Amino acid sequence: MQEPTHTAQQGSLLYVSAICGIAALGGLLFGYDTAVIADAIGYLQQHFGLSPAMKGWTAGCVLLGCMLGVSFAGVFCDRLGRKKTLLLAGVLFLASSLGTALPRTLTEFVVFRILAGVGVGIASMASPIYIAEAAPARIRGRMVSVNQFAIIGGMLVTYFVNYAVAHHGGEAWNVTTGWRWMFGLGAAPAALFLALLMWAPESPRWLIRQNRTGEALEILRRVDGAAYAEQELKVIRETIAQEGGSLRQLFQPGMRQALGLGVALAILQQVTGINVFLYYAPEIFKQLGSNTDAALLQTVVVGAVNLLFTVIAIWTVDRLGRRPLMIIGSVGMGVSLLAIGLAAQAQAVAAWVLVFILGYIACFALSVGPVTWVILSEIFPTSIRGRALSLATFCLWVADFAVTQTFPMMDEAPALVAKFHHAFPFYLYAAMCAVLALVVTRWTPETKGRTLEEIESFWRRPESQVNSSPGGVV
Repeated sequence: MQEPTHTAQQGSLLYVSAICGIAALGGLLFGYDTAVIADAIGYLQQHFGLSPAMKGWTAGCVLLGCMLGVSFAGVFCDRLGRKKTLLLAGVLFLASSLGTALPRTLTEFVVFRILAGVGVGIASMASPIYIAEAAPARIRGRMVSVNQFAIIGGMLVTYFVNYAVAHHGGEAWNVTTGWRWMFGLGAAPAALFLALLMWAPESPRWLIRQNRTGEALEILRRVDGAAYAEQELKVIRETIAQEGGSLRQLFQPGMRQALGLGVALAILQQVTGINVFLYYAPEIFKQLGSNTDAALLQTVVVGAVNLLFTVIAIWTVDRLGRRPLMIIGSVGMGVSLLAIGLAAQAQAVAAWVLVFILGYIACFALSVGPVTWVILSEIFPTSIRGRALSLATFCLWVADFAVTQTFPMMDEAPALVAKFHHAFPFYLYAAMCAVLALVVTRWTPETKGRTLEEIESFWRRPESQVNSSPGGVV
């Protein structure tokens, strides 16, 4: 009789992939809910008669919800558990999808968009925490990167859905009804997410902190076998015994370096300009001379390239490591942005600018996009990981909001247009890529193949030792 492929002694890669995949559905909804506005905003403007200022508010209000979501999601993660926090995000995704499809007034629409943002904010830090704590160290980077893959996949799905909906009827139908379907169809993946979460287990590390050792041990056995479960249980207990569980712990020697690095990477991921292309891609392509249909198709191409190179990142992050990918990606992004700026200033052919934009997207998806989330999910202590990641993610959403609001202002400022012809924002983002490369080279340690407890021990070393080995291996 043939032995089963997976046993209690061996664990099951399929089980790990399944529970991490369920958590990553939160990332897919993250991507759907943030990207759906890109093609719908024009129809919303006509339907509600929006002024330019109200158009900006209607597009950007979701980011305020994101800030609100991450501000309390960490506390929920640490007190209620990772699974219940994800369930809350799922409920908000479902309610907001239905609410934004059926508003009678702009106020009702904005309220439900903010609720969608709260769900996105929660999922943006709860999903990677859950995945990082469920996956064994040897594949943790790959599993956390799956969350970024799901985010990008959600965006690409949105672009296809919006394109299909927009072609279902004429302009008048899209203004009255089409945009409602764009938002309402997000209810389907939200309902699936909630249903699958009912089957998923709680994070084993959180269960151990709650003295529910038996449940945690069973999950760890299913993840990677009995030997792994016993060893991991011992290591987690030893780490928890050293933790105070207070947010003040983040400002202790060593830990404040982890906090500073996390916040810096979160901000730099955004101020290097990625969401300018994700939120304003159709408008950028129209500015370069494309018609509406071509702009929608080019946006789909951007989403496809984003997804393709995210897949490559998933298969390389645990082979090449975090630092090499981040350095290569940030340099590639900077060069691409500089080329975009020079092409825009020279009023080059739109096809050339599209090539540079796709180069930038490829470099981001290969590195800074997924790997930043991997690092953020790894570097904080277990007891306050939720609150610490919440703080870093809050800073990320603040930076996202700032970029989203300032890009049109810089792009259309008469003085800047006269001198740079729509190139200035891209020069600025290129400079931020140089800063990111410096931060990774100088202060970011390599965490490939290390357990979360080994990474925590690195930060707990005397501060002089942490500072004397910048960019080293944990």
